[in-house]
Amino acid sequence: MNVDKGFIYAVATADTKGRELNFVRDLIVKTALPVKTVDLSTHALHVDSAADITPQQVAACHPEGASAVFCGDRGKAIAAMALAFERFLSQATDVAGIIGLGGSGGTALITPAMQMLPIGIPKIMVSTMASGDISGYIGASDISMIYSVTDVAGLNRISRQVLGNAAHQMAGAVLFADATASSDKPALGLTMFGVTTPCIQNVSDQLEAEFDCLVFHATGSGGRAMEKLIASGMLDGVLDLTTTEVCDLLFGGVLACGEDRFDAIAHSGVPCVLSCGALDMVNFGARASVPARYADRLFYEHNAQVTLMRTTPEENVVMAKWIAAKLNRCQGEIRFLLPEGGFSALDAPGQPFWNPQANDAFIRTLEAELQQNSRRQLIRLPYNINDPLFANEAVGIFRQLFSREI
Repeated sequence: MNVDKGFIYAVATADTKGRELNFVRDLIVKTALPVKTVDLSTHALHVDSAADITPQQVAACHPEGASAVFCGDRGKAIAAMALAFERFLSQATDVAGIIGLGGSGGTALITPAMQMLPIGIPKIMVSTMASGDISGYIGASDISMIYSVTDVAGLNRISRQVLGNAAHQMAGAVLFADATASSDKPALGLTMFGVTTPCIQNVSDQLEAEFDCLVFHATGSGGRAMEKLIASGMLDGVLDLTTTEVCDLLFGGVLACGEDRFDAIAHSGVPCVLSCGALDMVNFGARASVPARYADRLFYEHNAQVTLMRTTPEENVVMAKWIAAKLNRCQGEIRFLLPEGGFSALDAPGQPFWNPQANDAFIRTLEAELQQNSRRQLIRLPYNINDPLFANEAVGIFRQLFSREI
């Protein structure tokens, strides 16, 4: 890396974690990489910070000024400093990587700003919270969470090892950044689930010579990651064929998308081919974790930790209306493909989730609710979504849409 192009930002609340922050800084400096320390302390009396970027400098970026941060209420101060740091970091043009240190408060302070940075900029968060549910800290970003083992409260035989490993991981990520990772091909986003894998593999095989195919696992975070890239202008086209995350959002599954699913497609106008891949199932954990209200439903135990529930005709009506309301806001070229032969590998003749009545409820409702025009259309196809003929149609239709945008 050319050290003139940026700095590694080392971030913590230095009033309580100054020794740890300096320890990490010194290790990175030994690798000949430049570092900027950032102090996010929220205590109003902490005015003598020795960090390169002081709390006052960051707090000044809050829309209501520094007084919103140094307010005397710890909870409000943390929330305000988190917002100020987001705004501060969004204006920085010299971030080569960022490493944060914190407990629950520090992690909540630092990770929202990390999430705002582009995918690919190295991001490491050493945290006491890294051993539990970290989805809220990571969002749709590529943050690496490292469990601190001991609290981030002093230097000892354990913390030195953990912080040392984190510092050297950050230095290595910056030093050995792969300049060849980018591609001259247009970037194409695709969504896939285990039960739609044959379809997406077929589509990718046909398009990979022309496009850089980025496949996202439709597990909630996968859809959010894809939409983040769409919103950032990093995808040139989308084959969003596996929209199963909507099932979990509407019916309490564990792999839910957010309420903003499809919004990035609508706002960007990116050419998009969609389908109803795996809309035949809601995802839960182990069988015992399924809510009691679903006790009489049809289930398929994918493995000991994953239980799938077949969606009913009534639920398919609800999903179709929700998706139609979203797609009606799209002004770009979109085509929604309706595989009449089934929505997944489990939804096919002879398979446990085969239910033409439920599928027909979705198809008929979407046809009634979607406001079709020259740029927004539904297309019925007499195939299962994993049939090679379905993949061929999806590829051909996408090529037509993309050629119009060139």
